Amino acid sequence: MLKRLLIASTFLLFSTALYANPNGLASIQQTWDEITYTVPKEAQFRQFLSLIDTASQYAEDANHSPESLIWLAVSQSGAARAKGGLDALDLAKQAKENLERAIAADKTALEGAGLGILASLYHKVPGWPVGFGSDKKARKLFKEALEVNPNGLDSNYFYAEFLFDEKDYDEAAQYLEKAKQAPGKQGRPLATKARQQDIVELEAKLKEKR
Repeated sequence: MLKRLLIASTFLLFSTALYANPNGLASIQQTWDEITYTVPKEAQFRQFLSLIDTASQYAEDANHSPESLIWLAVSQSGAARAKGGLDALDLAKQAKENLERAIAADKTALEGAGLGILASLYHKVPGWPVGFGSDKKARKLFKEALEVNPNGLDSNYFYAEFLFDEKDYDEAAQYLEKAKQAPGKQGRPLATKARQQDIVELEAKLKEKR
């Protein structure tokens, strides 16, 4: 099974400036939030598939800009998370390919979100021979994401989570503290509340280990 398939969709809770057509990406972003945080788990998969269609069309209209490819990957990752199991691996691979395309075009797009999302994919997807997961690649990408966005809420939280999983509890606590001090996501109350709760839960786990 895919290892804790939160998949990188959960990483893209960045507060970002949107690309050329703000209404297009803003709508995709808002729909993703609503599906993730308000729709029952059993109903999410079909809605994410619909969102993939919308994001794919937007990517076409935007000439496959890095920003549009990132949100297409986020939509695919959301569907993978909702589906779960090995059946979700194809969607995770599609997300990976779109993230790689976005990063190759502009790794700083959406405050380095593509780097962080891809890092999460490498960390959470199982490795060979089942999947493409690699904690070595994940660590490298997390660090690149932090170079682009050193004070970001999610860039710090997800690296802290990675370090926790790697049993590097002291360093994890440092990055979690930075996540606690980071600003919320402008115009995204559902996403902000969810990430703040994630921070509280990870902090409790850290206290048990230190």
